[in-house]
Amino acid sequence: MNQTASLPASYSIPVRRMDFSFDDDIPENWFGNDPFRTLLLSALSGTFPEGERFFVDSVRLFQDQITDPALRKAVRGFIGQEAHHAKEHNVLNNWLKGRGLPVHKIEAMVREGLGFMRQKLSPQRQLAMTCALEHFTAIMAELLLKHPELLEQMDPRLRALWIWHAIEESEHKAVAFDVYQATVKSYWVRVSQMAFNTLEFHFFISLHFLRLLKHTGHLYDVRMMARGLYELYVSPGWFRKLVPAYLAYYHPNFHPWQRNNEAELAHWRQELDRLLAANGQKAKIA
Repeated sequence: MNQTASLPASYSIPVRRMDFSFDDDIPENWFGNDPFRTLLLSALSGTFPEGERFFVDSVRLFQDQITDPALRKAVRGFIGQEAHHAKEHNVLNNWLKGRGLPVHKIEAMVREGLGFMRQKLSPQRQLAMTCALEHFTAIMAELLLKHPELLEQMDPRLRALWIWHAIEESEHKAVAFDVYQATVKSYWVRVSQMAFNTLEFHFFISLHFLRLLKHTGHLYDVRMMARGLYELYVSPGWFRKLVPAYLAYYHPNFHPWQRNNEAELAHWRQELDRLLAANGQKAKIA
């Protein structure tokens, strides 16, 4: 099979050079005036810079084995986008640290954990891990872009960053997978690594989230916690809505672009430009 046969005709990975900054007057709870939502995304952001670097390195281990010119070009776009994600989430994380959140402890734990994975996992397993976690970010990005009512609850200056990140996670969601299919190919390694990383991802994200809740004094706010968990798992059930897309990964013929959200991406690219202009910013395409 052609390495890029499942990709939409308009598949492209532009590298947008962003320059986000976050003002001191942004509310403490910038996502729906809700500490649960705000701290959950803050915990995720704390994992991104080191995670993005791991993704890039795992793909680079196989870069010389790729013969398809289109996939080689896609890999360069993937690396460029992920590098900028790490850069901009560093900016956000430093802003969160300036507000007293112990994001540096999350970053240190992720750095140590991924260092362990680099030592213990084979290159094939590292790439499979990247495929698994890229699937998580892709389906979460799709969920976010399908529900503008969520995005509208964010402060506009933070909303732009999360829209940008979601767009680019969608644009490059198949790259690591296509590299894996062109080189490693093992179904067993792919799905067993996903099963392992599912448990690992939920455990550590929960741990990072609880750390931030404890630091801010919200850990024992029973009403807030109950409301937040109800929203995630019951109604609207944001995490529950991800289950069918998550399970699709285990199908032997799975490919990320079987969920083709290119039409939605076209809308959100325009919305990102509008929002950046309103914030006095502009994306530079490399």
